[in-house]
Amino acid sequence: MQNVPALRIQTGNDAPLHPGRDYVLYWMIAARRPRYNFGLQRAVELAREHGKGLLVFEPLRCGYRWASERIHKFIIDGMAANTRAFAKTNVEYLPYVELADGADKGLLQSLAARAVAVVTDEFPCFFLPHMVEAAAGQLDVRLEQVDSNGLYPLRAAGREFTVAHSFRRHLQKELPAHLGQQPLEDPLQGVKLPPVRVASDVLKRWPPGFAAELSKLPIDHDVPATNIAGGWDAAVTHLGAWVDRQFGVYEEERNHPDHDVTSGISPWLHFGHLSAWEVLQNVAWRENWTPGKLTGKTDGRRGWWGMSDNAEAFLDQFVTWRELGYQWCHKHPEDYDRFDSLPSFAQTTLKRHASDKRPYIYTLEQFENADTHDEVWNAAQRQLLIEGRIHNYLRMLWGKQILHWSESPRQALAIMTQLNNKYALDGRDPNSYSGIGWCLGLFDRAWGPERPVFGKVRYMTSASTRRKCRMEEYLQRFGRNA
Repeated sequence: MQNVPALRIQTGNDAPLHPGRDYVLYWMIAARRPRYNFGLQRAVELAREHGKGLLVFEPLRCGYRWASERIHKFIIDGMAANTRAFAKTNVEYLPYVELADGADKGLLQSLAARAVAVVTDEFPCFFLPHMVEAAAGQLDVRLEQVDSNGLYPLRAAGREFTVAHSFRRHLQKELPAHLGQQPLEDPLQGVKLPPVRVASDVLKRWPPGFAAELSKLPIDHDVPATNIAGGWDAAVTHLGAWVDRQFGVYEEERNHPDHDVTSGISPWLHFGHLSAWEVLQNVAWRENWTPGKLTGKTDGRRGWWGMSDNAEAFLDQFVTWRELGYQWCHKHPEDYDRFDSLPSFAQTTLKRHASDKRPYIYTLEQFENADTHDEVWNAAQRQLLIEGRIHNYLRMLWGKQILHWSESPRQALAIMTQLNNKYALDGRDPNSYSGIGWCLGLFDRAWGPERPVFGKVRYMTSASTRRKCRMEEYLQRFGRNA
């Protein structure tokens, strides 16, 4: 069995292993899937090494910021899919949905008290890093964090990258060595482990399950669930359908909202229902590609992979920009979402123009209700309210206009963060924070001519978007009466 690369494993505390205990505990909090999962694979390694069974514990808290029916429903869908998957194995799976804020207090410690080791997922932002750090200090058994976030390990880059083109060059040099270290498609295939039984007093105090009635949970009921189903099986089905039906016109059509041909996979990636490795595998199958076809040549954004124009365009977005966002949050654990983390040119120019007269100024409530003068912006916001997503090209415009119509750059950043994290299924994610930051100059360069409000930060308008992109059907779909 292929071992998990050491670079992806970090010990979270100084506690020892306890070989005499009953099982290995996998605390599944970010990579919520049974496939292509380094965390699960590492837990299986330890279980086999010590001749123990494996307990997979997947909890869902209700007290985190922005908790809503939308987010809960998506995660619970994933729990149902995981239940079906693990039922076919000899692994014990324990899903737990918290019914009241703080109700899960003590559950992890109780499960860990019988564990040889605890393995969990590493995720570089939102509340998860602090939660894992706090938990690690309370356990008397070794806790390991495993990075299953992307193709490129979080700790592989020895330095920080401030612009996409330099990170792209770095990846083209360093990524090939990691492409041969992919996770197993099914880390449980052919694995025989002893059975696991969870103590009856634990099950009585914390009844497992995921069939919670959303309306009775202490979460935001003003943000309803969407019609997008969560779970690894829904993710795999969606990905396969996209590759079969829309991938072939991706390069030509991806910026046109009328007929959206973008992959739409970001919600499943965010919640860990889908692995970046599985996405690459699907594209590789479509392209009849192996790493041996890497060309080592590029015009900047195209040609390096040795694939079609559609694949090269998609992978530049999916690999370069996604991995850059994860690297950014990993390197900036305390300020990835703050104005002061923006590049110096952006901070300087935005501060210099902070007192410029705005053509319009809207409140958070007006933005949230899609109540501006601009029908393009309003349509994008309504898509966010209804579907939990915004078309990729329009999401950039959405953020730029919030900057244009807010009292200050800092207020614009706060409004973007609030709306995105509250409504977007892929919010609260490294790529959300890096995308919002990009609207304020992150990973970009200074642009001229210098303009009111924007200064040297890249400028976008709804008028130019309508000239470049087919919009009419989109505007009808998400118009004021949608």
